[in-house]
Amino acid sequence: MSLARRLSLVLLAAFYLLSGVCHVAFSDFYLALMPPYLPWHLELVFLSGIAEIGLGVAILIHRLRILAAWGIIALLIAVFPANLHAAMADVDLFGTGDPGPWNWIRLPFQAFFIAWAWWHTRPDTGVGKARPR
Repeated sequence: MSLARRLSLVLLAAFYLLSGVCHVAFSDFYLALMPPYLPWHLELVFLSGIAEIGLGVAILIHRLRILAAWGIIALLIAVFPANLHAAMADVDLFGTGDPGPWNWIRLPFQAFFIAWAWWHTRPDTGVGKARPR
């Protein structure tokens, strides 16, 4: 595995582990994102946090890596409506009294996060590896 891919993998795992812990530890922040049409807001916030922690660990396990990457993609798709709701409802995520453009700026990053996870579903091409002689 190339150094860039290994570094990307560790950063991806750390990102989801930290994000999952934040969902559990700071659930009030994430509750503000929840669309009113969904039931069990707190439970869904905890569930998504636990899923992120599990996927963050699983992505580091070679045998689970591809499945975990697809799991991350599925999770990002599943939570996108909450992010869209926050943007459309002008949810004040940071408690400043003015949500500003941040809810909208966050939306395109979902595509980046999906692409990042998708990269880890692809076989390692060996770029950056030493070639056998």
